[in-house]
Amino acid sequence: MAILMSMATLRAGVTPDSLRVGDPLPELSGQTLSGHTAVLPRGSAGKVTLMALGFTYASRNAVDAWADWFRTRVDPKMDVTFFEVPMIGGVATLGRWFIDRGMRNGTPAELHDQVITVYQGTGEWKQRLAYSTDHKDDAYLIVIDRAGVVRWLHHGGFDARWSDELKTLLASLARPVNR
Repeated sequence: MAILMSMATLRAGVTPDSLRVGDPLPELSGQTLSGHTAVLPRGSAGKVTLMALGFTYASRNAVDAWADWFRTRVDPKMDVTFFEVPMIGGVATLGRWFIDRGMRNGTPAELHDQVITVYQGTGEWKQRLAYSTDHKDDAYLIVIDRAGVVRWLHHGGFDARWSDELKTLLASLARPVNR
């Protein structure tokens, strides 16, 4: 029995700790809808970044609500970037071609570089973000600063109270840019 437990532990590997404010963002790797490899935080180095991760098909509603808020309420002159990050795991990975095609067709072409689909490591990210089946359809939001350090974590649907807090934080971290 002890041998079986040891083998199970080895197979399971190291469990990631919960992500906390002040931690460096672990590498998050995926592919944009335009077909480019994206690795965060390296891919957004030097910019304040807001990410909205969704783990279920239904979570797209919460992610889209936060994305719409970002695109309409955050001053484009601020040095802040945004990524929608569908986290697709399990059996759904078998339908990757169909899933990506559907997302490309449903997303305006000018936003394809802001959508990063992730097909590997979704279980680890669920652990890092304290994912709960009670909140499976939430958007899981992460803000990182220019150095890739986590500055804010939240999960839920769009909420004006949290959006005000988030907007204030983004403004404090970002610097205006001339566009």
